Amino acid sequence: MTTMADRVTVIGWDGSPLTDAARSALGAATLVAGAAHHLALPEVPRGAERIRLGSVALAARRIAAHRGTAVVLADGDPGFFGVVRTLRAPEFGLEVEVVPGVSSVAAAFARAGMPWDDAHVVVAHPRTLRRAVNVCRAHTKVAVLTSPGAGPAELGLLLEGVHRTFVICEELGTAREQVSVVTSEKAADHTWRDPNVVIVVGGRAGAGESGGWLAGRDPAGGPRGWSLPAGEYGGDLGEGEREPLRTSQLARLGPRLGDLVWDIGCRSGAFATDAARAGAAVIAVDSDPGACARTDATARRYGVQLQIVHGTAPHVLENLPEPDVVRVGGGGAAVVSAVADRRPQRIVTHAATRDTAELIGRNLTEHGYQVECALLQSVELDTRAWTEKERSVAFLLSGVLPARGN
Repeated sequence: MTTMADRVTVIGWDGSPLTDAARSALGAATLVAGAAHHLALPEVPRGAERIRLGSVALAARRIAAHRGTAVVLADGDPGFFGVVRTLRAPEFGLEVEVVPGVSSVAAAFARAGMPWDDAHVVVAHPRTLRRAVNVCRAHTKVAVLTSPGAGPAELGLLLEGVHRTFVICEELGTAREQVSVVTSEKAADHTWRDPNVVIVVGGRAGAGESGGWLAGRDPAGGPRGWSLPAGEYGGDLGEGEREPLRTSQLARLGPRLGDLVWDIGCRSGAFATDAARAGAAVIAVDSDPGACARTDATARRYGVQLQIVHGTAPHVLENLPEPDVVRVGGGGAAVVSAVADRRPQRIVTHAATRDTAELIGRNLTEHGYQVECALLQSVELDTRAWTEKERSVAFLLSGVLPARGN
């Protein structure tokens, strides 16, 4: 028969004096787990077994085998990106009571004197740093819970070309607490103490980012629809920007929060804006200064965050950060090939003729992509007379890397 702790209490500690409930639980503990500064608290019973928290999973196994009363000490609110999730995992069979503390995110916004119901909260580890940065690119207020190797300096370096303000809160709740306000460019020039929380602010406010009924960005802000009709973008879009084609491209790419989208040949900015409205970070590229200006105006109108790069593909792509998904709206097979060399998860493009479609399809296949091609024909009708107004025909090509196709 498996034995387990009689009771497990998780206490969140934010640097303030322990509550009566926390003191009572800690005083009765026969096992206490926590970081070094937690185990040094005078309230920890002298006779209790002590576990230095490194791996929470390893500690959970020892707690599950302990006969007695266990207490786990953690910084901030242990139910918010904290130890409670691991302790409650089915493989450990632990039932926990939680005495919460003020989360480090709430404390950071309090120090900054800012509301945070309209903020996104992300966790940055070395493996998730790039996606955390993409959220900072796409949204105007983001709290980043950092870790060694994924801190303010690394955030600043990866945000090159995107101006943001960092509020960096170091060692919250301790005697060494410090709050600094710097630009994202300056953050890379300094060594910051762990643990820290970074509030990243800047960019244009969007329609759903003024607070209200939903924490974070309101996905319903702005007009309805995955893609918007031509009239929303000025009414005179080229063949490659028609709504049926854009909608199909969006469906195949599936841009989402944490992604970086390249839109190469952005023209009016219709696709770039559609992708940004889905929550993704977007870099819009065009060789025409007029197209860049129209894209910027479109982004301003809908309050989305775009980084606009003026230059000719494929050469201009060399210094751009790694994309997750890419739409190639212009440049043909040469640009598609250069994009495929960067190994995004998905690529979409279109062609006017079957020969061009076959050339691009073979190119993507040679790069290891699974390729689909469809002939899209759409006919717009004048519903007053039910007569044809506009006809659009294009070959839609999409490529997916098999190992990274989700």
